[in-house]
Amino acid sequence: MTYVEAANAPLRKTGHIKLYGPEGFEGMRKAGQLTAQALDAVAEMVAPGVTTDAIDRLIYEFAMDHGAYPATLMYRGYRFSVCTSVNHVVCHGMPNARPLREGDIVNVDVTLVLDGWYGDSSRMYPVGAIPRRAERLLEVTYDAMMLGIAAIRPGGHVGDIGAAIQDFVEPQHMSVVRDFCGHGVGQVFHDEPNIVHVGRRGEGPKLMPGMIFTVEPMINLGRPHVKVLSDGWTAVTRDRSLSAQFEHAVGVTETGVEIFTLSPKGYHKPPYVPA
Repeated sequence: MTYVEAANAPLRKTGHIKLYGPEGFEGMRKAGQLTAQALDAVAEMVAPGVTTDAIDRLIYEFAMDHGAYPATLMYRGYRFSVCTSVNHVVCHGMPNARPLREGDIVNVDVTLVLDGWYGDSSRMYPVGAIPRRAERLLEVTYDAMMLGIAAIRPGGHVGDIGAAIQDFVEPQHMSVVRDFCGHGVGQVFHDEPNIVHVGRRGEGPKLMPGMIFTVEPMINLGRPHVKVLSDGWTAVTRDRSLSAQFEHAVGVTETGVEIFTLSPKGYHKPPYVPA
């Protein structure tokens, strides 16, 4: 894997890892903060009886009101502004008219494009009171993401991120999904490198200042295996166990890592109480 200055690279996936300068980091701060604000609005909306269709409308209207555009809308034929993954849905769940029920958990994955920059993030939301096993899953998934992010430093390797996540999750008698991973982001929705959430320290591409990517582990209460339904998008756990995911967009700095998608209201993990 080779590295290129993003300013000299085309706006498409080329097989190279792009390195962004100060302008790129500033663009990602603005896009990331807008996405985080949208997810904060979701936190104040999710409740029993709310539909995922309503969440989709909220995000679309929020994007339009702020001069942004939902990256998923008509992406490869996808018809919605968000992905909403409920209970045993691992990722890419499509909004619908079914009301959320007490005890559900739902991941809302939002990417807003602002001035050409992709702010990509997702959070888990409990619907009313949820079972303790679901609470524990959300806690472990959030902590796993943050441990993966904490492993990022210039001179390290992508494998350090996956190792930190895997080494934490598996002793909790939970599993890390292998079929989906994080990815480079910036002015391209899905770019190099892939950020796999399992791995070995010291392996994989070297982490260089200027890299921008997502860390988004998907953790299952049961086994890691998933299947994609006939709609071509919705991925579910094969054993019907609960699944959870949190996601941040981050950049490698000269001294460590910057998170672009932190909640401005302090809604970092459930329960979502203003800071």
